[in-house]
Amino acid sequence: MRAFLTLVRRELGSFFVSWTGYIIIAGVMFLLGLSFTSMLKALNAQATPVPVTQLFYETLYFWLVLLVVSPLITMRSFALEKSSGTYETLMTTPVGDAQVVFAKFTGALIFHLLIWLPLLGCVLVVRYYSNDPSTFDAGTIGSTYLGIFLLGCVYMSMGIFASAVTRSQIIAAMFSFAVGITLFMFSFISTAFVSTSGWQAQMIAHLSLMEHMRDFAAGVVDSRPVILHLTLTAFFLFLSWKTVESRRWK
Repeated sequence: MRAFLTLVRRELGSFFVSWTGYIIIAGVMFLLGLSFTSMLKALNAQATPVPVTQLFYETLYFWLVLLVVSPLITMRSFALEKSSGTYETLMTTPVGDAQVVFAKFTGALIFHLLIWLPLLGCVLVVRYYSNDPSTFDAGTIGSTYLGIFLLGCVYMSMGIFASAVTRSQIIAAMFSFAVGITLFMFSFISTAFVSTSGWQAQMIAHLSLMEHMRDFAAGVVDSRPVILHLTLTAFFLFLSWKTVESRRWK
């Protein structure tokens, strides 16, 4: 456990000893602020059927942060180790391959959650000016961050796998972005099957990330998307583990 925590601290600390982490944080804060400002300006003096804070997760700003920033967070996980020559040193330490993969995943996931903390400030601002105590409902905030956590698990594990299969950070980021946006596109494909029935339509509907996040932001926690996200996370982590394990013996 001590070795695992050391690896997590090393991975998380790598974001704060270089400009990469601070640039990512600054970019995310800019996009979050811009999204809330533009959304509140567009909805000023207009009644909305759902809370303003819930509308944010249906905008492209939220998904832009997830789709673009996630590859930037994970692209350096293994690719930087290989390009800098520290990969061999890391893999010869007395830790298992699974520990290394899970430690890098945990460090990336913690950083992913940290960059979303400014959302709480945005919600407090909305509550202050709207005089609506229900805006900052603990249950809704908890389910919202559960959704962000689960999406982060999927995209961080996806990025870890992309970084494990290449030595180039650029290729890792592009591969992770391509797979991530392909998964995201099921949200738009599912709208074409709304009026149809059958197992194909149901399967595509269950893969709609936007629908999942819409439910989480509304305070609805369904076990099906939770299981789906955890299964996808385990799948990509398993692929990452096998990739690292195969490279150790080459």
